[in-house]
Amino acid sequence: MSSILRAAGATVLAALSLRLTRFEIDEESMTPALMPGDWVFAVKRPRRIRVGDVVVFEKQPGFEVVKRVAEPPPGSAGLWLLGDHPGAGSVDSRSLGAIPRDRVIARLILRYHPRPLAAVGRP
Repeated sequence: MSSILRAAGATVLAALSLRLTRFEIDEESMTPALMPGDWVFAVKRPRRIRVGDVVVFEKQPGFEVVKRVAEPPPGSAGLWLLGDHPGAGSVDSRSLGAIPRDRVIARLILRYHPRPLAAVGRP
């Protein structure tokens, strides 16, 4: 029985490692929820994205941006992504418009360093 449990545990860990990634926050547009220097775990290629989720999208190749999913304005195709602190010079849908869903590369789930553990996303 214990070998079956070990095999199941190894399978779960392998699956998680394929879907989890981490990011370091390096700018202030998501304060106070996320501060520069925070480290977060995210689920790669999220299957479901909802209003309130915090996601990472690729603005251009090699340039990833962290923003919160907001309600889109009427008639908007794509996701409306906004920084929590627009005064910090947030590059988001206010200047870029709607972001195509396929540019989202991850959904943040947990802040783990340096502040205490905290869920990230919908309050």
